[in-house]
Amino acid sequence: MTKVEFFTQEDRITGFCCSGHSGYGEEGTDILCAAITSAVNLTECTVNDVCGARAKVRVDEKNASITLTLPAACDEEEAVQAALSGLMVYLIGLRDEYPDYLEVLEV
Repeated sequence: MTKVEFFTQEDRITGFCCSGHSGYGEEGTDILCAAITSAVNLTECTVNDVCGARAKVRVDEKNASITLTLPAACDEEEAVQAALSGLMVYLIGLRDEYPDYLEVLEV
């Protein structure tokens, strides 16, 4: 199962951690893992490369996880929050379709 935790402080998403393989299909051909990975990578690129947020990103290939942590303040805060909120909404939709393979939490 893939687990995604969104970290929040008050009304601000401060980052997320996505870990594990969904187990929906065989590794390398799992469409759910591919959808999650693509969305997470697009969001990271938007936050850092487009918005310039300089979020800290940690990838642990051994444990199949990625963690993104925002700095205390971002110049493009509104756009960054929109990107992270969009990721959350998208992943919640996937979770609703594949509840046995994806867990999404707000912590």
